[in-house]
Amino acid sequence: MKLLLTDSGVRNESIRAALVDLLGKPIAEADALCIPTAGYGGPYGDPGGPWHFVSGRSPSPMTGLGWRSVGVLELTALPGIDRERWVSWVRAADALLVNGGDALYLCHWMRESGLAGLFPSLRDTVYVGLSAGSIALTPRVGEFFVGWEPPAGDDGALGVVDFSVFPHVGSPDCPENTMAAAERWAAGMAGPAYAIDAQTAIKVTDGGVEVVSEGNWKLFD
Repeated sequence: MKLLLTDSGVRNESIRAALVDLLGKPIAEADALCIPTAGYGGPYGDPGGPWHFVSGRSPSPMTGLGWRSVGVLELTALPGIDRERWVSWVRAADALLVNGGDALYLCHWMRESGLAGLFPSLRDTVYVGLSAGSIALTPRVGEFFVGWEPPAGDDGALGVVDFSVFPHVGSPDCPENTMAAAERWAAGMAGPAYAIDAQTAIKVTDGGVEVVSEGNWKLFD
């Protein structure tokens, strides 16, 4: 997959340009599937968040960017659907738009549903993560982001990338997410770790890792 790991969606023209570059065509010619699952997990989950995400009324722009089509892929429903059917939906999509919420809850259902196992074969698909949707692809979330506790009882994520992500730096909605807090969190993580704000995204392709930002970010390595 090609990845665009965001803090708060496609918030500026630089991040939008990075998305178009990954798609290889205009957004208006691309089909997306949105995954709201993470919004139900954790102590702050509620039905309003996923609805705002799916409907495009969230302050974090994802589904309302002008896609040719947008469908909903709810991971908790997939175990009850014929695998060939939903896999065909995923393979037909140009982009997967993955909601924020609880990262470990999202990781659990990506594994349980079988979606995570499909990732290595999605060579041309663009994965766009929002907050927890970005953290889920890292090796670990870190104690700072543990809300919902998985059956295994650890903070291991999917490990698609080899770096960690601390989102919402400086956000008024997350006053505890300071750069100092990110530095303390990074000290407990193995490998490189990025702290990013709402105007920042991390673009990952076979060519490497690129930070796309009109805001504030820091690499702890």
